[in-house]
Parts: sequence; structure tokens; C-alpha cells
Amino acid sequence: MTTPRTFGQSAESFVDLLSRVRPEQWDAPGLGRWTVRDLAGHTSRAVLTVSTYLGLDEPSDVTIPSAEAWYSAYASQFTDADGVHARGVEAGRWLGDDPAARVAEALVESRGALDRAPSNRIVSLGGMGIPLGEYLRTRVFELVVHTIDLSRATGLAHTLPTAAVADTAALAARTATMQGHGEEVLLALTGRGRLGDGFSVV
Repeated sequence: MTTPRTFGQSAESFVDLLSRVRPEQWDAPGLGRWTVRDLAGHTSRAVLTVSTYLGLDEPSDVTIPSAEAWYSAYASQFTDADGVHARGVEAGRWLGDDPAARVAEALVESRGALDRAPSNRIVSLGGMGIPLGEYLRTRVFELVVHTIDLSRATGLAHTLPTAAVADTAALAARTATMQGHGEEVLLALTGRGRLGDGFSVV
């Protein structure tokens, strides 16, 4: 189970990268239709939503048992490409003139919310319930994947913890298995096959 510490360290790495983005890079291509600013805004939501969702009423039951289940069976029901894009652009504007400082402030709020939350807290996600530790796994996944995206878009090295990258890679592999692609991924990772163009678990 992902701990608040892993989440915090991953978020700190994201903030560190933001602090090194040069002014002229914010409007450069980031990922897909997003600029670097838009991508940073989208990624910032992995920090912001922790305190926001912990502020919602706690669901009575767990309906999403794991991060793998969220990405395999539920995420597509509650997200759409245009909506995700628009929220990223909006969050990018919210970052303002000092994105690193803005996200650092949000991280303080989210850490405070985590400190107050019991370890068995159920988080409301899409109107359903997911255990806090599993929800944090999705936040670390988003932070790791998109911090790497930002690193590639800007040419700036990231400082992500090795453990967080390992957890994210494992989550992606387990999600692929739950989606029926475990053998394909295993063969690719052991040099016995290749994944098709555009293969993705999200």
C-alpha cells in the first residue's frame, strides 16, 4: 500500500521540476494537445485532489477495492478526453506566475489532510468508495508518469524516488494483467515480444 510519505516525496519531485522550468518553456508543447503549463496543471491535480476528496463525506462502503480496479474498470466511466484536457488547461492557469510555489502550498494542505485521516479512511471517488492507501497509489501513479512527461518535454532531469517509479511500473503491469494483457507485457519485459503501437493501460 502506498504511504503518505511516498506520495509526499513524489509530489516534492514534481515541485522541484516545476521550479526549474524556464519562463519560455511554459507555452512549449507538453503532451498531446497540452502545453507544458497545461500538463503541469493536470499533474497538479494529483496533489490538489487529495485534500479536496478527503474533505468530502466518507462513503459507507468500499466499491473500488484497488488502484488496479480503478484504472481497469472505473476510470473510463468517469473521465473523458475533452474534460480531462479542459481541466488541465484550467489548472494550468491556476498555477499562475509561480507554479512551484502554488503546488507546494497545495501539498502542505494535502499533507495536513492526510495527517488527520485515519489509515482505514475510505475516499469518495466518482461517487464510490476506495481505500485511502489505494487512492494514494493512483495519485503517485499520476505524479510519476506526468513528472516523467514533463521531464521529457522540458529536457530537465527529474528527481523521482526509485521506489515510487517501481510502484508505478508495478501498478501499470498489474493493471495490464487485469485488462487481459499480462502475458503480452511479460513477454515484452523479458525480450520475447513487443507491445503494439499506442498500447496503454490508461
